[in-house]
Amino acid sequence: MEIIRSGSIPALTNSGITSRQLLFPENSLSERVTITHVIVPPGTKNPPHRHANSEQIWVALRGTGNLVLENAVLMPISAGDVVRFEDNDLHGFENTGETAFEYMSVTSPPINFRGAYAKTWK
Repeated sequence: MEIIRSGSIPALTNSGITSRQLLFPENSLSERVTITHVIVPPGTKNPPHRHANSEQIWVALRGTGNLVLENAVLMPISAGDVVRFEDNDLHGFENTGETAFEYMSVTSPPINFRGAYAKTWK
């Protein structure tokens, strides 16, 4: 059993987006999932990217915006929606709403997102 205390959960930030690493390779021995809580402020974009060897599920908790998909396709998403990206699916997000967009993300197998948040985003 593991307990990850709130005070020990790191928050990664880039371009105004905050991703709390609730369960990831640095704070858990899990070999199955990474779980993150992501907050995307209004007008902010998470650029399109891929996870070559992991699928990812988003559960939208609050707000609205657009998924940015392959071929610059935009797909609306809002609180209550659930999205699953297969391995290597191109995906990004833009918050077009007037409030923060929040989602929980489950990634399997686990990824340490620290490197992704350390890069310069366009």
